[in-house]
Amino acid sequence: MSERITAVRGAWVVSQDAERSVFKGDVAIEGERVAYAGPSYEGAWDEEIDARGDIVMPGLVNTHTHVAMTVMKGAADDLAFPDFLSRVFAIDSDRTDGDILAGARLGCAEMALGGTTTFVDMYYSEDVVAGAVEEAGLRGVLCWCVLDDDKTTQRGSPIDNCRRFIDGFAGRRKIVPGAALQGVYVCGEETCAAAKALSDEKEAPLALHLSETRGEVNEHRRKTGMRPAEWLADKGVLGPRAIAAHSAWLTLAEARAMGATGMSVSLCPVSNMKLATGGVAPLPELMGSGAGISIGTDGSSTNNSLDMLAEAKTLGLLQKSSRWDPTVATAQQLLDFATLGGARAVGMGDMIGSIEPGKYADLVILDGHAPNMRPLVAENVVSNIIYSSSAANVKTVMCQGDVLVRDGEAVRVDVEDVLAGAEDAWSSLCRR
Repeated sequence: MSERITAVRGAWVVSQDAERSVFKGDVAIEGERVAYAGPSYEGAWDEEIDARGDIVMPGLVNTHTHVAMTVMKGAADDLAFPDFLSRVFAIDSDRTDGDILAGARLGCAEMALGGTTTFVDMYYSEDVVAGAVEEAGLRGVLCWCVLDDDKTTQRGSPIDNCRRFIDGFAGRRKIVPGAALQGVYVCGEETCAAAKALSDEKEAPLALHLSETRGEVNEHRRKTGMRPAEWLADKGVLGPRAIAAHSAWLTLAEARAMGATGMSVSLCPVSNMKLATGGVAPLPELMGSGAGISIGTDGSSTNNSLDMLAEAKTLGLLQKSSRWDPTVATAQQLLDFATLGGARAVGMGDMIGSIEPGKYADLVILDGHAPNMRPLVAENVVSNIIYSSSAANVKTVMCQGDVLVRDGEAVRVDVEDVLAGAEDAWSSLCRR
């Protein structure tokens, strides 16, 4: 039986191929994959999408979030960092599978409607989160949080819980199970080594928080004589599967050491600015070192939004402003970070991140007729995506050939039901 073919007609196609080709033309999707991207598709088709005047681009990849925390939105705003941590830890330690699922469903709906097709999650109870991911049709790189046994609220050993999760969810169509290190402040050398060994054994991603705050860096240096990234590199924890979120307090030597391992970073500018933790990730130095660069929103308790288009713009503005250099982080580079960089970070550079025949059909159609997107010509399409667009411009979203959003409406989830569940979960958490 032949695969169903969908033809997307007449769009501005931002391919993100090796030449970063932008052209007016068609994209054909056969089953899960892109079959054609070029001026005019002449083959047979089962469904046609009229995208004349619109923009077709690759799906966005959010490489750091805590999707179950979406129901904690507004529960810990405008607090000093120690007070923020106390509030969040108090809520987080009292969570149930029901409110974790409610948060994950809400976050997945928000991401799908905003053009994110793949995301990296760091949390416990990722088996519960996986149910929401599969319902929404997204691709979830779900990394079970590991920390020292004497510092966790998880039942049982976190590393054992992580192993069971990876074994239980390996082979799912759009679930990629992995491990996550909460951070050096609760992960000793033995825990870090165990997580790295598990990642290597299972060929699974290894997410981690790294050098988010100055206090974290100074305390680790006081205890070990080394800064966190320096210490992790020295212990052999970093490598091509590692994705380090934040990475805001780094030295040039640390950036070089990280790049030498082939790892990726996930830059989360909104979270860092909202919490006023200071520090700006040394983007040019990380790029020069060979580290992969990607973008994350962090969770909704520190960002309040999972809008990757807004995050990409903010990253660019922060880098330009802090460096006094408007040439840092160009629109094309920012789009690269949000697509190809994310694909590299999750080990799927040959499968997602661009619109090319043979790759998975992870596509976003943006409304090119919206006033905020015009004028729209070949020379400004990429700039308009980064500096002018928002999640509100997303019309249609496909992930691995599955339509998740059509004409701005979610088609796989009952959004009203998701919203009602989220309100109940927020009220319950705050009462407890």
